[in-house]
Amino acid sequence: VASRRYQAEAAINQALGAEGVGERVWRVFFGVVSLPLAFSAIFFFINHRYDGVQLWDLRLNPAVHTACWITNFISFWFLYPSTFNLLEVAAVDKPKFHMWETGIMRVTRHPQAVGQLLWCLAHTVYVGNSFMVWTSLGLMAHHSFGAWNGDRRLSNQYGEAFDVLKSRTSILPFAAVIDGRQTLPDNFLQEFARGPYLLITVGTTAAYFAHPLLQGAAALLKW
Repeated sequence: VASRRYQAEAAINQALGAEGVGERVWRVFFGVVSLPLAFSAIFFFINHRYDGVQLWDLRLNPAVHTACWITNFISFWFLYPSTFNLLEVAAVDKPKFHMWETGIMRVTRHPQAVGQLLWCLAHTVYVGNSFMVWTSLGLMAHHSFGAWNGDRRLSNQYGEAFDVLKSRTSILPFAAVIDGRQTLPDNFLQEFARGPYLLITVGTTAAYFAHPLLQGAAALLKW
C-alpha cells in the first residue's frame, strides 16, 4: 500500500510539479497561487489576533516587548534561508535544488521550522490568548510534518548524497555542533555576510514599522 501511495505521489508531482511543466513555470505558478493565500492568512491573523480567551497579558512589560521583538527578528533569518540566489527565487534563473551545508544550515537542517518556532514563541508570549496558542500549534504541526516529510522525500530522491548531509546536520539547533558532527569554521559568521541577509534585515525592520499600515489594510478588508 505504501509503495503504491509513493508511486501515485511521484506521478502527481511529475505531472503537475516542476518535472512536468518545468522549474520556471512551476515556480511562477506556485508564487501566483501561494502569495495571495499568504496575504489572506496574514490579514485574517491581524484582524483576529486578539480573539479568544486572554490567558495572560504581558504586553505592557517593556522587557517582554524587547525580548519578543528580538526573538521575532532572529526568526526571519531562519525563515528565509533559500534566498541566497534571488534570481532563482524570481524564476529569472532556472531554479535548482541546493544541498546547503553552510551558514544557517550548520545550525539546523530545517531553518524554516526553527524560525517558525521562534516566531510562534515570541507572538504567543506577547499576545497571550487562546487564538495565538492554537495558531502556533497549527503552524508548528505543519512545519514538523514538513521537516519529517522533507527528509523522507530527499532521502528517497537523492539517496546517499542526502544521507551524508543529514549525518552532518541536525534539526535541533546546534545539536550537530554540540555532538561533534558539525564543526563551525573560524569564518562562520562571514558566511552570513551576504546580500540576501541584508535584504532580510532591512525587510524585517521595515515590516515592523509598517505594522500600522498592515493593520489598517486588514481592517479595511474586514476578513
